[in-house]
Amino acid sequence: MTSQKLSELTCIIFAGGRSSRMGEDKALLSFGGYNSLAEYQYHRLSKIFSKVYISAKSDKFDFEVTVIKDSSEKNLFAPTAGFEAVFKTLPDERVFVLSVDAPFVTEKELKTLLEKDTSTLDAVIAKTVAGSHPMCGIYHRSLLPKFTQMIQEDNHRLGQLLKSSHTEFVHFEDEAAFANLNNPEEFKEALTKLTD
Repeated sequence: MTSQKLSELTCIIFAGGRSSRMGEDKALLSFGGYNSLAEYQYHRLSKIFSKVYISAKSDKFDFEVTVIKDSSEKNLFAPTAGFEAVFKTLPDERVFVLSVDAPFVTEKELKTLLEKDTSTLDAVIAKTVAGSHPMCGIYHRSLLPKFTQMIQEDNHRLGQLLKSSHTEFVHFEDEAAFANLNNPEEFKEALTKLTD
């Protein structure tokens, strides 16, 4: 168990995916009164964490934020390159990560994940009946060599990495909190939910 508070941790918003099912870059779609989903997430999470950065392939945002660009030579759209860049750029021993398209994960879920973290773990990951949510959890620097190896081997399966590492999977009952906005229908549904 950790005594550290969320407010002392760094959070990384991952926003470097292809958004192929959405048909356009979901991170840049307007959401919750902000010009983009990325900006909405940044402002929301900045109230919880001490520092918030965005992991992306380029600085494509119209608001002030530090973007950690992946250093891979290959044109990867996998989070592995983002994780490698984060740990090579920042001094943090661990970071909280959240996908840009998961706007309903609240401080309550984040605190529960932090409570399960210990220095002997490699990761603490949210899990629901639908499965694990690799882009919602805590990752430790101890995984950096594995991320580098995965990139070299062109293997980007986070689920496989987490199963073969010292990972604590934390079960949550509320499936809706971890909903991802993958397509236009899910995005419209999320906008309605936000209004309600």
